Amino acid sequence: MLANDYLRFRDDLAGKGIIFSFTGYVTESILTALGEALRHKMRLDDADPQVTRKVFSVFVEQVQNIIRYSADREEQGAAEPLALSSGMVTVGRDEGRFFVVCGNTVTPADARKLEARLSELARMDRDELRKYYKTKLREPPEEDSKGASIGLIEIARRASEPIEFDFLELDAQRVFFCLKAYI
Repeated sequence: MLANDYLRFRDDLAGKGIIFSFTGYVTESILTALGEALRHKMRLDDADPQVTRKVFSVFVEQVQNIIRYSADREEQGAAEPLALSSGMVTVGRDEGRFFVVCGNTVTPADARKLEARLSELARMDRDELRKYYKTKLREPPEEDSKGASIGLIEIARRASEPIEFDFLELDAQRVFFCLKAYI
């Protein structure tokens, strides 16, 4: 039964075009290892180097967002603080295009902010995204940002079509957030 269940799970992923998938707790060191495995897989598949760079860049941005903003976190405040953030990231192919999907829980307040920001980005064309990116680079990071406030813009700029996103309320404190970018 165990082998049958997991074989079905693997076949279901393959049927959805998934070539790479990770679910669980991530850190920067895990991101580095996963990124190297993804690059190696794409090289073995003879993916176009420019497409590989874009897929890798979107993958890194999405995993960094999980690390920095997932509401599913375990932390320990020792002399050297430890933190683990949970989420999922998948890379696949669909009709000759690659896609990167990430998912993690966020707070309802963060979901509202994300939805507003992503809706704005999804409406922008390439030229508008480029100008917005340059503008944001000259500004200081947003108050609650744990990075440079440009990760989502980077994802939208590298995507070959408007980014897709969705939210699912889990309970009063948690919302599941999912983001998909085609490259």
